[in-house]
Amino acid sequence: MTRSPVESQPVSVEDLFAPPERGRPSISPDGRWLAFLAPWRTRLNVWVVELDDDGGVDLDRARRVTADDHRPVIDHRWTDDPRYLLYLQDDDGDENHHVFRVDLDDPDADAVDLTPFPGARVWEMVEVPGLPGSVVVSLNHVDPARIDLCELDVGTGELTVLAEGGDGASWFVTSRRELYEVTVTEAGWELRQGLPGGERRVVTTFAGDDFPYGPMTRPAPDGAGLWFGTYGDHDQLAPARLDLATGEVTELDRHPTHDLDTISVVAPLLPSPWITDRRTGELIGVRYSRERQVIHPLTPGFAEVLAALEGLADGDLGAVSSDGSGRFWLATFADDRDPSSWLYDHATGRARLLFRPLGRIDPEALPPTRAVSVIARDGLELPTYLTPPVGFDPDEHTPPPLVLMPHGGPWFRDLWSLDLQTQYFATRGYTVLRPQFRGSTGFGRRHMQAAIGEFAGAMHDDLVDAVEWAVTAGYADPARVAIFGGSYGGYATLVGVTVTPHLFAAAVDYVGVSDLAATMRSFPEAVRPGLRHNFHRYVGDPDVPEQEADMLARSPITHLDRVETPLMIFQGANDVRVRQSESDNVVERLRARGVEVAYRVFADEGHAFVNPENLMTMFREAGEFLARHLGGRP
Repeated sequence: MTRSPVESQPVSVEDLFAPPERGRPSISPDGRWLAFLAPWRTRLNVWVVELDDDGGVDLDRARRVTADDHRPVIDHRWTDDPRYLLYLQDDDGDENHHVFRVDLDDPDADAVDLTPFPGARVWEMVEVPGLPGSVVVSLNHVDPARIDLCELDVGTGELTVLAEGGDGASWFVTSRRELYEVTVTEAGWELRQGLPGGERRVVTTFAGDDFPYGPMTRPAPDGAGLWFGTYGDHDQLAPARLDLATGEVTELDRHPTHDLDTISVVAPLLPSPWITDRRTGELIGVRYSRERQVIHPLTPGFAEVLAALEGLADGDLGAVSSDGSGRFWLATFADDRDPSSWLYDHATGRARLLFRPLGRIDPEALPPTRAVSVIARDGLELPTYLTPPVGFDPDEHTPPPLVLMPHGGPWFRDLWSLDLQTQYFATRGYTVLRPQFRGSTGFGRRHMQAAIGEFAGAMHDDLVDAVEWAVTAGYADPARVAIFGGSYGGYATLVGVTVTPHLFAAAVDYVGVSDLAATMRSFPEAVRPGLRHNFHRYVGDPDVPEQEADMLARSPITHLDRVETPLMIFQGANDVRVRQSESDNVVERLRARGVEVAYRVFADEGHAFVNPENLMTMFREAGEFLARHLGGRP
């Protein structure tokens, strides 16, 4: 049988990367208002609209309540007083996020910066049941190297320091106004009660190897317990309650094959694993993840609601929230081609489709994504997301070019969802492969810890093995393979063109790490102690000479003499994680050797690009670059 190339119809870069028509809906605690994000002057801003008594809503009647035409607003939250909305915003990607307040009773007033401290950063913002009218923020407003725990009065803007940080300590407060400190130790993360200088008590220690970024914790509303994830004697992470008085641990639930979903630890805009009652704070459900997400209800009432919500769409249930009475529920659905947001009235059983964020795109124009299993050379299973072009059949079509996309982190993971960069390339005739290499989270403890000591080693072998799987299965032409990654994925891209230079016909690096020691030294001073159980444990401490030498051996900057692959690099000028000097150095040295390197620096971006015109430029240029070297459609 003669096989022919698959035909593909590109979806425009504008349709993919322009702001969504609407997104991220939230409901006020009194059930009166719906807030969401929508564009204004090409930037996402917050809009609000009033619900009818029967739950009806006309989104076209919404009014805009923020006015940021410089950088998109990507996060907004209701306070316990429905008069106020809060949102976080930084300056051109410098990650110095401030808390801004919107007053719905004063629609003509500008948003107020509640943390107006130059150079300071809000690291976390949470509501605590015992502190009505306030939010608790972690903020380095006094000393850049010290993250303090502060109570912020939303109405007045008054800021009260509850506990001073330092030496890698972080704090949280319970509804009983008791203070607890989490400190990095040699063994792990030690939880203590009480302030320094006073009487202190060690409650427990969380194992460092189990929690590279610290334990996934949340204080229970009664102030006497802490919800967290525990492996126990299993490979899967499960939800548990820690008694803060006795240190006793009680498992709350367990999934036999899925982990408690921890992705929001490093991506706070993604849904939390803890689903709580809006009025009482009671834990009513937990979220698990593997290739797809699963939610377990923990109360009969939420089980009834969950059954109704899950029947609304075919995707994975994402953010779930309700008003204080539990009558109106918002549900978003992740989907590989057609995400959606819904409003459900539990009193009547009626549900309304609120919007499809990318309703301008026909879902049938996008290829589906499915999970496959790749077995690494040492036998480790690598869950992998495969997205071939629309209509591609390996038995009928010649193998297309392949774009390998390693994710960032590396203590992160990809999701089964509408991934815009995947669809950009898949609709242009490429197979896109996203392997969850060792070190990825959400696939069990053994899978994560198999990455210890394996930067530029087995972690790279996993990517090579995934490419070989795609070639053998007929999804990829071995002569036309590209690699495209950002952050750690950018590091993996640079490792790819230095360790296996003949495997890749082209490579695209987006804010990628080239020098491991330099990257770690550039991290903000306040967070460096917390590197002990992630970067230091997995690849080394640059302050230890022997480990620094090994880190340099695992750094692409040491092996640029091996690079032959045409390379494109994108960098944010304000990146505080991977400094522009790293990318400058790579470009200068490769060009001196005559290697083809295209380079673009965006003056108004940091580590993650968000401005739509920059995203369009990046992918348009990357698409032309890969088409030139791999033969896909520009």
